[in-house]
Amino acid sequence: MAPNAANGIVSKRSKFSVDQIQERLTRTLQAKGIAIFAIVDHSGEAKKVGLKMPPTKLVIFGSPKAGTPLMLAAPSIAIDLPLKILISEDDKGNSWVSYNSAEYLKQRHAVPSQLLQNISVIETLAKAAAE
Repeated sequence: MAPNAANGIVSKRSKFSVDQIQERLTRTLQAKGIAIFAIVDHSGEAKKVGLKMPPTKLVIFGSPKAGTPLMLAAPSIAIDLPLKILISEDDKGNSWVSYNSAEYLKQRHAVPSQLLQNISVIETLAKAAAE
């Protein structure tokens, strides 16, 4: 899966399993002092109701110190915050790390350029988890 310019989603393939990627991402977030607000196990929830889907987890995380200035400057960005990384497996068994690109969020919400670094960290975090 390549970046999709139409919807702002960037996907990076990983050699690790969904669980391994989640562990790697969790360790990185904790080491950087970034709060993990929730981990949604979509496939686990599907299993609870008798449905089957490949491993799929959404990690929701952020920092009020970084997010608050963004929401003050561009209030609509609150719909896309906290930041999220989707970790999933496709039907061929490949694992993927996906996220909204910072540039897409900047354009979508007219984020001032000087605040872009507050959300561009997602690219570094996704890369660290996937590689």
